[in-house]
Amino acid sequence: MIKGIDGVLLSSENARKLADFYREKVGLELAEEYEMGDKGENYFDFKMKGAGFGIMDHSDIKGKAKDPKRLLINIEVDDIDKEVARLKKNKVKVIQDKYHVESYGWIATFEDLDGNYFQLVQVRAS
Repeated sequence: MIKGIDGVLLSSENARKLADFYREKVGLELAEEYEMGDKGENYFDFKMKGAGFGIMDHSDIKGKAKDPKRLLINIEVDDIDKEVARLKKNKVKVIQDKYHVESYGWIATFEDLDGNYFQLVQVRAS
């Protein structure tokens, strides 16, 4: 029986640099950092509500994402206007400014250092 999604793992050519971006610019809280395998690759585990989010070095990943719309990481926030303003102040690249999705809430789309898209979402109250 499938129980749910345990987490999202984002691979990078430079996991430390990408993890620093998500920590310093986006504001995610780093839970732990690990060394993986015998090549000294890094894994960064972030504190998240629900499914986990990690960033790791991967030797097969080179350069920016070729199709950044294929997978979107949604990061839930309680005040989208405040968080969008903070990311803009931190010079995070905006792909789509805040917009409304009926019966869901508000979304704003950004790009990380590797060219991956992520979204801030403020879902409507239940």
